[in-house]
Amino acid sequence: MEKWIAALRSQGYKVTPQRRVVIEALKQGDKFATAQQVLEAVRQRFPEMSLDTVYRNLSLLVELGLVHEVRTKGRDGNFFEIAVTGHHHHTVCLQCGKAECLDFCPIHEQDLARAEVGGFKITAHSLEFYGYCADCRKVG
Repeated sequence: MEKWIAALRSQGYKVTPQRRVVIEALKQGDKFATAQQVLEAVRQRFPEMSLDTVYRNLSLLVELGLVHEVRTKGRDGNFFEIAVTGHHHHTVCLQCGKAECLDFCPIHEQDLARAEVGGFKITAHSLEFYGYCADCRKVG
């Protein structure tokens, strides 16, 4: 928790009770949680907290690199995970929504350099691979 608090403070953000409880909900919940699941956990301490407040805090945590957002192609909303490991990408099942972490980045430095031709400066990237997990392929 201290890592996240220090990162927020170093960027000039207040460490509000609501931010603390969003971080706690992410740390204590499933590896991949939707904003709605975070809200349900948060409402145990802050019954009046809105989904908008949860989204604003999740967006800030993603922007600061403390949380990864996994785009899920319109299922129950995107997943969020605490950024424990370094930069990585995900596979996402289009049928059941199961997400898995990849332990490598398939984007090479030379590809990033080519994308920066013309003066664009890349500061981050994300990539999800969509398809069908082994369990869903067995059923289909």
